[in-house]
Amino acid sequence: MDQYFYKKINSPLGYLYLITDDTHLRAVIYEKKQKQFEQLISAATPRDNSLINLTELQLEQYFARERKIFDLPLFYEGTVFQVKAWNSLLQIPYGTTISYAKQAENIENHKAVRAIGHANSLNPISIIIPCHRVIGKSGKLVGYGGGLDSKEYLISLENGDIL
Repeated sequence: MDQYFYKKINSPLGYLYLITDDTHLRAVIYEKKQKQFEQLISAATPRDNSLINLTELQLEQYFARERKIFDLPLFYEGTVFQVKAWNSLLQIPYGTTISYAKQAENIENHKAVRAIGHANSLNPISIIIPCHRVIGKSGKLVGYGGGLDSKEYLISLENGDIL
């Protein structure tokens, strides 16, 4: 069985848990979603490793608007549908938003709009797998595990409204 490591870091959005194994980033979790991922966090040892340090550096660069694309080895597990949904999030370019309906269409399951929203809420690698880039059909910010204030911050950051 893989051994997991974590570090709790501060960010402009509050504390984040970075969880890795020896070779892959497994999770970036908002402190407010800690309960939802309790099992994963409690299975991890609080200790830095090179991947945690690299993740922390890339997040710092992202928040400083010096990085638009993350270059980290990711590992995530879920249902076939969830993995498809999360993979499709990785295709949304920096500074771009799409609707949940468009994301459902992108995975060739246009009727799955609500299921897309649910899958996105279970995304274990927040920010890096950019579920914040998915908004309501009306253009409104709806649903985000890190809170709508965090979603608004990330979209504003990517649009250059936050310097």
